[in-house]
Amino acid sequence: MPEAPTDEPAASAAGSAVVGRASVPAAAWPPAELLTVAVDALRNPGLVVIAGAPGTGRTSVLKRLGESFRGQVFSGGALAMLRGVPALPLSRAVRVRLPSHEAPLLAEAVRSRVRHGLLLVDDLQWADPLTMAALPAIAEHCRIVVTLRTPHRLPGDAERALRTAAASAGAWLSMPPMPPDAAAALVRQLAPSASTAVVADLVRRAGGVPLAVTALAKHVAQGGTPRDGGDGLDKGLAYTVAGALADLTRPARTAMAALGLLGRPVTATVLGEGLTELVETGLVELAEGVAAPVSPYTAEVAAGLLDTAERAALHRRLATLVPPREAARHLAAAGAAAEAYRVAVSAAATAESSGDRAELLLLACDLPGVDAEPEVRVAAARAALAAGRPGSCLRVIDPATTDPVGAVLRGEALLQQGSPVAAAAAVAAVPDDAPAEIVGGRDRIRLLSMLTTDPGGALARAGELLAVHGDTPAHAGLRAAIAAVRAGTRQPGWEYGLASAASAAGQAGDALAARWSAWLLVETLTADARLAEAAQAAAAAAAACAGDLAYSWQTRFLAAQLWCDALRGEEIDEVVRRAGDLADRTLPALARGYAVAAASLAEADGGLLAPARARLEALQNRPASAGPVLDWVTREAAWLDGRPDQAYDPARDLDAAASSPLVDGLRRITARWAAYDAGVAASGFEDSAGADGSDGSADAAASAALPLAPVRATLEAWKAPDRFAEAAAAWRELARREEVRCLLAQGLLEDGAQLAVPPLLQAERLAEEAGLVVLLGRARRALRRHSIRRDTRGRRAGDELTDRERDVLRLVANGEPTRRIAGQLGISRETVETHIRSGMRKLGARTRTEAAALAIEELG
Repeated sequence: MPEAPTDEPAASAAGSAVVGRASVPAAAWPPAELLTVAVDALRNPGLVVIAGAPGTGRTSVLKRLGESFRGQVFSGGALAMLRGVPALPLSRAVRVRLPSHEAPLLAEAVRSRVRHGLLLVDDLQWADPLTMAALPAIAEHCRIVVTLRTPHRLPGDAERALRTAAASAGAWLSMPPMPPDAAAALVRQLAPSASTAVVADLVRRAGGVPLAVTALAKHVAQGGTPRDGGDGLDKGLAYTVAGALADLTRPARTAMAALGLLGRPVTATVLGEGLTELVETGLVELAEGVAAPVSPYTAEVAAGLLDTAERAALHRRLATLVPPREAARHLAAAGAAAEAYRVAVSAAATAESSGDRAELLLLACDLPGVDAEPEVRVAAARAALAAGRPGSCLRVIDPATTDPVGAVLRGEALLQQGSPVAAAAAVAAVPDDAPAEIVGGRDRIRLLSMLTTDPGGALARAGELLAVHGDTPAHAGLRAAIAAVRAGTRQPGWEYGLASAASAAGQAGDALAARWSAWLLVETLTADARLAEAAQAAAAAAAACAGDLAYSWQTRFLAAQLWCDALRGEEIDEVVRRAGDLADRTLPALARGYAVAAASLAEADGGLLAPARARLEALQNRPASAGPVLDWVTREAAWLDGRPDQAYDPARDLDAAASSPLVDGLRRITARWAAYDAGVAASGFEDSAGADGSDGSADAAASAALPLAPVRATLEAWKAPDRFAEAAAAWRELARREEVRCLLAQGLLEDGAQLAVPPLLQAERLAEEAGLVVLLGRARRALRRHSIRRDTRGRRAGDELTDRERDVLRLVANGEPTRRIAGQLGISRETVETHIRSGMRKLGARTRTEAAALAIEELG
């Protein structure tokens, strides 16, 4: 049998613990407090025991103690394959053959060689009985440090003798878990490209075990996924963990495997008699009757050690102990597909949320060897749509179905995916004599499909449907569709129509129509630049979806709220943080598109242009609905970066009809700025409205056709700069960044200082208050042209950033939150905030984002 690999990483003598090949500051790991206690205990002869689970860093502590000892160090250890050889660990340490028959003679032989030195014995759990018997006697005269893995198979009297010796002269120290911040820093060192969500998941799974952190991070860095079955993970770690688990009793191993299969904490009664042993060995924490593995990865390894039959049996046993919602999955994993189907369908009938209902019914439809009943497939499709999963709906409904119910569900799913033509085709064969509920759904899909191709015709058709279905249709979805048509054509009272349709659908139990109406309300308000109202509606809808576990809908509303906040130009730092965190998660395409747009625009406004461009370039499969938004943010970021040729590229222009009025207007405004910065006439950057830049007649006609007054006023002001004050006022309660741009344009286009300086000063003040770094810089450059030298909050002479402040601000610029910066640099969160505030003061920055941008500019 080969020697088992050590489960602890090595340590460097330079003052930092080394885990694998990446260093973590000594202040973070190994814990300084534990090292201090051990050093104090070794001032006199005695026994120090470093105990802990596999991979917790016992050997790191042992080596650090050896490196810090001022005297001769004798280092040895036990070997798993030679655990029966008498006195082997001690012979390896002193490098001589020792007496191997009597413990007193062995103790005297070791004492005479170690004397005032330090004896280190690693992996004591594999030591022979003679070594165990001699150690307490040696400790009476020598300094000894041993490591002991838990669990172990030492006889009870041997452990008691060790504890007695450590208590009388020395210490018994248990390895604490690695702090989350230090673990996150280690993951980022080993897997720099890992997203925030992946880092958090790896830290959680590792459970403070450094070796597990290292193995999981390396696996991700090499292209593996966080949820791989483990084939690509460090085999040494798995070997170490498996070896430790083998020393548990069978009930304890089974309980640990059960935790791995469950993937969550569980009440103590579920784990049975093996729980006590797991708690004693430090593998499981028990609080208020709930047991949780210290390292979820260790529990996963325990589950992986089960053979096929054992795993199936344990899944079956767990199915009898957990709620039906989980029992269905355990039965499916055990291969009991028919039983899993019955349990899933039954549990779905009593599910309290649409998210749970969809999960259970989709599981029932996907079980191998089970032909789901038609009514179950229909229920699964409906639940999937309510949870915001149109793709899953299409998967469970046969595309060749002739059933009107299935046809309407497929049409609704295609409509939600942005395929209105295909949606209309899906319901083309639904007859007029179908049940009223089906006809209402068919008419809804046809009406909404028409809205995208012929808005005027859709409005007329909505009137016809009201004549058929009544002024207030009983079908909640159809009522919502008619409200959508009125909203799309901006009929008077459309806001009330959508809001009341959403409320009526919710009261009728039609979650899909309610959420769809709420989403359309948010989109329409945003399109009309009513951003504060849109953000408020999105926040309320997101909260409602969260309570129903409708994750796809919830993230869509959250992303829309952040997009509105970014457009308003307020709380830039908060938008960057929240949108960045949201974009790191697994999101539906539409939610990801809006989250990336929000984060990128806020970063670009705050001066972090490189991260903004990188975020936009990394986004793939841009959803059609968010395409115009992302396109404009890309152009705007290019303009802010001083690249007017990229800010407006006619070769990749979009159809204005595909954009919302606000986004289309912002695209036109950006084009005007690009023309100005490039020093060419507007015709050089001709937009889709057909401006020719010659006499302004075409431009004026195009501007007059725009539905949004602020956009129209801004574009018209480019021909009459004295009107920019009016345009700025129009943006004041809508979007701070656009108000600043209007004031900036007014100052730049006026020739005389008397007229140019006041709007520039106002633009400077507003940009500084909002943290609009790039616009602030442009305003100050414009003021310098008029020889304005005002006392700004710029940096003071001689106030140079310290190296630590530079490091902190670099990490802020990379989007790192305070907790991760603290972990990477080995300092406290309070110290990080102190460095940020100091850097802001020295650089004259009002926000941390502005400070990071200025620091990057200074450092090149």
